[in-house]
Amino acid sequence: MTEENAFEWPITIYIEDTDTGGIVYHANYLKFFERSRTELFRSFGVSLQDMLDQGYSFVVSHMDIDFLKGARLDDQLKVRTWPLQVRRASIEFCQVLVNNEGQFLCKATVQVACVNPQTMKPIVIPKNILSEIA
Repeated sequence: MTEENAFEWPITIYIEDTDTGGIVYHANYLKFFERSRTELFRSFGVSLQDMLDQGYSFVVSHMDIDFLKGARLDDQLKVRTWPLQVRRASIEFCQVLVNNEGQFLCKATVQVACVNPQTMKPIVIPKNILSEIA
């Protein structure tokens, strides 16, 4: 998976996502990106509950984010997600929120670590995830 064939997830901006001026509150961009990563895994046939049942989970270990242009109430947007680097126990993603004109509104680099949810210690990413990400 690359930027050219990135996973895309649609986002509609609702009143609950905005401040009193109708601009998306900054913390909500993190929610949009989290939902897109969750749906990316679901597109591989793996749900969050499946991951927990199988003894692994992904947690955000680092994030860099640039707020480029405010999203507004009723905007119809897409989160595009693709891996930048895959390691044995972590994946670094690029995620961008784009409008219908292709403008980037927000861009983040997000590193997630694969961990055992009981111990919170890093573990090797399951092969089925690695094969789908690659």
